[in-house]
Amino acid sequence: MNTKAKHKPNPLRQFANWANKKPDWLSRRLLTWIFRFKVKLTGTTRLEILHTDFTSVTFRQRNLTRVQNHIGSVHAAGMALLAESATGFIVGVNLPGDKLPLIKSMELKYVKRAKGDMQAIATLTEEQLALMQREDKGEVLVNVKVTDETGDEPVLCQMLWAWVAKKT
Repeated sequence: MNTKAKHKPNPLRQFANWANKKPDWLSRRLLTWIFRFKVKLTGTTRLEILHTDFTSVTFRQRNLTRVQNHIGSVHAAGMALLAESATGFIVGVNLPGDKLPLIKSMELKYVKRAKGDMQAIATLTEEQLALMQREDKGEVLVNVKVTDETGDEPVLCQMLWAWVAKKT
């Protein structure tokens, strides 16, 4: 269903625009703070946002004791949270303010042991960005690459995000 009406502004996008005008060190802290405030579990695991240009975002999960598994690497659930958070953020900042993002499915294939800190880069295409502005509801398969400190991809991920109109 196409919408012709002007959408409500997106408060997360407005905050991120404001934060991105600050020096890099401060921008990272502000974006991380607001995300941790909204998604409490990311504060517990201490996920960090390193950068966003609104078509992509880079998140980091340090290999902290609190997120380690029995072999000393980031726990599988921590890797899933990292990928889900990065993809959710990039969808969330690009939806109109009157839309609600919802994770529809996650597929994770753990293919090798992770070493050290983890990083996730989630990106949207121009077509996906246009679709999110144009459609009242829909879904996008968000590209996300999760790497460890060696640059290897210990987990291959697919995250399907949907959106619907917010109930007023």
